[in-house]
Amino acid sequence: MMTDRKKKAKLIILLGIIWVVITLPLPWIINNPQVSEAQFNIILGIIGIMSIPFIVLGVVWTLKPELTT
Repeated sequence: MMTDRKKKAKLIILLGIIWVVITLPLPWIINNPQVSEAQFNIILGIIGIMSIPFIVLGVVWTLKPELTT
């Protein structure tokens, strides 16, 4: 029982990290000299806020797969 919960927790963390990394357009932001530090921070904040619902959806579907049908 405990290892099952640990596996699910690791899976949820992994899915959240993968989602955030995939959604970050960092190469285009970092390598662009026209993007200031303030703009960079705003873009990261927007991406972070937009990622929350998808991460929560992944967590819910991992914990309750019957909700997908």
